[in-house]
Amino acid sequence: MNKHCTSTYGNILCGSWPESKVHVKTCFVTYCFPIKAERLRKKWEQEEEERLKQMSVVPLQHLSDRACVCLCLSMCLFFLSECPPLGLESHRVEDDQLLASSQSHHGFTAQRGRLNMQGSTDEEDVYGGAWCAEPEEKYHWFEVDARREVEFSGLITQGRNSEQHEDFVSSYYVAFSNDSRDWTTLHDGYAEWLFYGNVDKDTPVMVQFDMPVVARYIRILPQSWNGSLCLRAEILACQLPSQYYHSENEVTPSDELDYRHHNYKEMRQMMKVINEECPNITRIYNIGKSSQGLKMYAMEISDNPGEHETGEPEFRYTAGLHGNEALGRELLLLLMQFLCKEYNDENPRVRRLVEGVRIHLVPSLNPDAYELAYEMGSEMGNWALGHWTEEGYDIFQNFPDLNSILWGAEDRGWVPRVVPNHHIPLPENTLNGSLAVETKAIISWMERNPFVLGANLQGGEKLVAYPFDMQRPPRSVTLRETPDDTMFRWLAMSYAHSHLTMTETYRGSCHTDDVTGGQGIINRASWKPVVGSMNDFSYLHTNCFELSIFLGCDKFPHESELPLEWENNREALLSFIEQVHRGIKGLVRDTEGNPLPNATVSVEGIRHDVKTASGGDYWRLLNPGEFRVTAKADGYTPQTRLCLVGYDSGATPCNFNLAKSNWDRIKQIMALNGKRPIRLLLRSLKRHTPLCLYFCSEWQTVQTLCCGT
Repeated sequence: MNKHCTSTYGNILCGSWPESKVHVKTCFVTYCFPIKAERLRKKWEQEEEERLKQMSVVPLQHLSDRACVCLCLSMCLFFLSECPPLGLESHRVEDDQLLASSQSHHGFTAQRGRLNMQGSTDEEDVYGGAWCAEPEEKYHWFEVDARREVEFSGLITQGRNSEQHEDFVSSYYVAFSNDSRDWTTLHDGYAEWLFYGNVDKDTPVMVQFDMPVVARYIRILPQSWNGSLCLRAEILACQLPSQYYHSENEVTPSDELDYRHHNYKEMRQMMKVINEECPNITRIYNIGKSSQGLKMYAMEISDNPGEHETGEPEFRYTAGLHGNEALGRELLLLLMQFLCKEYNDENPRVRRLVEGVRIHLVPSLNPDAYELAYEMGSEMGNWALGHWTEEGYDIFQNFPDLNSILWGAEDRGWVPRVVPNHHIPLPENTLNGSLAVETKAIISWMERNPFVLGANLQGGEKLVAYPFDMQRPPRSVTLRETPDDTMFRWLAMSYAHSHLTMTETYRGSCHTDDVTGGQGIINRASWKPVVGSMNDFSYLHTNCFELSIFLGCDKFPHESELPLEWENNREALLSFIEQVHRGIKGLVRDTEGNPLPNATVSVEGIRHDVKTASGGDYWRLLNPGEFRVTAKADGYTPQTRLCLVGYDSGATPCNFNLAKSNWDRIKQIMALNGKRPIRLLLRSLKRHTPLCLYFCSEWQTVQTLCCGT
């Protein structure tokens, strides 16, 4: 945690060994605010390390006052960032562990007092943006039950999430108990210790105790506040060594990986190390630069890195669209390490993935904003800090709105004759409009690679959201689903149900009750609709089916939680990549075996087509079933085949060989008769039945006029 800390004097028991019996000596209590102080912390650590080398081992009771003060200061610094969050924000602390003296309204219970809890836009709703106390009460407290004895080392407070009110606690006492009946208020030997709290409603303020306190329960006792008495909090606590208890966030990782947060320089170095360890299957490249000039690095993992292999599908994971949602970034770095290590160890599943899929991993699409969030630290950034780009864009919803173009064309009956149902072109001057530099780079990257499937990793909730993300204008109350809704639902469930905890929805969601119906998945338009999302754009402008994976309530979890999060997500990350092989695949070629790029492949009954890549290869994600599939290309006669998708793993091959049509000759004939009205030309065509039948298969207008259908 990179924070600036100021200290105030007080008296504590200066000793850390059970046998030490010493008097109370002067030491510090530390307040931490969101200001850079990493260099200062490192300097303190170096000075203390040098001091300890020079000191001889002396019983504490024989130390001078000055020496004892110095040792106390060292211990204060040691405890500054040792203990991780207990888990109010991440919801590891469950609702029944939170209690309060009162509540001002049924929507402001103790369970709403979690750090970064978001309230609903309706201020009178059941989902308030904090715990708020009943103003008529005289004695106020907010209590957390750790369920076992722990070492409490500090806490973080925050005001109420509200657009209308500026409510926060400005000072408070802290009390501890082992039975929730007898309480001891933290004091300095002379008086109860009054802690300073917040100065606004959004910025978290951390207080760390000079020495940890061992107890089961902790209470915050507000003494002064601005506006109404409202509070959000996180508790910092270390688990005690015990043969009986095992902390939920203390995991023995099954994989030997680098479980820590990486800033931009460290991320780049980590990717370089992986590339050096696995040079035959990895390649580092960048998809563009941020507004501040930082490269948006990607790693390709494939058995033939650097080029698209005909017949091999391409997959992408992206993270860091919002810089303060850091878990996805670290999971992708862990996934890179895992795939490299397991490939070298000849793990058969990983070998199949690497040899059968061209995988692209982009850990940071918004590197400027991440650096800002990283400087604040994992607990000290508020909900919004680092969310937007340096220019103020939310990248996820900064893509061209193609939904409105498609839906407007459908209302006019123009699809697919005038407006296609896939690969909808960008509106004129789009790239010169209000698009972020990062968004333009992502669009160009999407267009260069024939991605089949992808997901963007986000935070602040725990669920998988699938498109459409935009709600159709309210012509009816019916939800606007994609033509591939059942496929999207399957893809979402493949991740959510492989995740170890995502479907544990009995606890509710992060900020409201469960919105997923117990499945861990939801259509984004029915939940939090947005215009111009990355997912909708990907579906309507390219072949790629993309959805959003929300990894957890805590956007920037503490480093100590990364091993647990990797264990929770590892199987889901691998399983979702494997879904790229679901459906049909094949080649579209001419009768001489030449590939036909940009041919259209359509499935009867699904109003969304895909196009072939430069090598004539295509992939169409489908659930098991029997499908009539048609391949079309300019200058060639369409061909229709029956393709069967089974339940076995692997896509079903479905190839097409298209014969050249006489369309070029027909165009020459029409050019020679160009001054004649088209209807007169068609009357003459009726005398040539084969030519007329060809027109029936090639041109809707000619088919109607010539054949009467």
